[in-house]
Order: sequence, then C-alpha cells, then structure tokens
Amino acid sequence: MKVAIIMGSDSDLPILKPAVDVLKQFGIEPVVTVASAHRTPARVREFVLSAEEKGIGAFIIGAGAAAHLAGVVASYTTLPVIGVPINATPLGGMDALLSTVQMPSGIPVATMAINGAKNAAVYAVEIFAVADVGLRQKLADYRREMAEGVEKKAARVEQQL
Repeated sequence: MKVAIIMGSDSDLPILKPAVDVLKQFGIEPVVTVASAHRTPARVREFVLSAEEKGIGAFIIGAGAAAHLAGVVASYTTLPVIGVPINATPLGGMDALLSTVQMPSGIPVATMAINGAKNAAVYAVEIFAVADVGLRQKLADYRREMAEGVEKKAARVEQQL
C-alpha cells in the first residue's frame, strides 16, 4: 500500500516531511504532490480519482489558511483522508484547523494537530495495520522504542540533579 501526501503549496513540504520519513520507516511508500483545492481543482480531482489504481490506500492532506483541500479530497474518495492543518497565517493555524475539522456529516476527515504530520503518518500506519500483522508488530516496536527513549531522557535528567 501507498499513502498519498498532497500539500496545497510547496512551502508546506517542511511541515509534511516528517510524514514522509515515518511512512518510509514503516515500509510504506509515500506518493507526494502539490495540488490546490482553489487554484488547481482539476488536478486534485484527477489525482484522487486515479489513486486506487496506483495502489494508494489513504491520503494525508496538508493545507493552511482556508484549508479546503482535505475536504475536497474526501469528496472524491471513500479512502481514509487525514488532514494536517498548517500554520500559514497570522491566525496561527486555527483557521486551517477549523476548516479541516468541520466536515459535513458523511464526509469525514481525520484531523491531526496543527503541523501534526508525524501523527498523520502514524495514524495511516495504524489504519493499514488493521489488516497487516507485520505492521502491527512494527507499531508495537515503535512505541516500545519511544518509551525506552523517554526512560533514557528521564535517567539523564535525574542524574543532573
């Protein structure tokens, strides 16, 4: 399976790069592109409608300001859509958060925290892991490694005091 990562602008890449890295860490191929719900709606539609034949099983969508991109993608597919609101305006990303999370009933978008691309990728892995025992084990290992990292940090802090 692959995960499509669509961003509204190339300036969003630094925010979404952690999602690319996490997906690769779990052996899931990211398919990354730029498309705008407002400036290139035909490109969005074409990309989403051809996604399943390309082996894409979920979408991670990053957009700022009036972040309609995730909702537009969700309107064209029944595949899972995970929205990442991006802090791109003086409103600190709250405009994008509210635009992404407030979908009409029946067209859901799972919405992460502002700039929460890493969690979007982990969530996509969790979706795929429902049907993949190997991925479930990789997720368990990932969480164990995170816990071990916290324990090491705690020990370092405690030794300093």
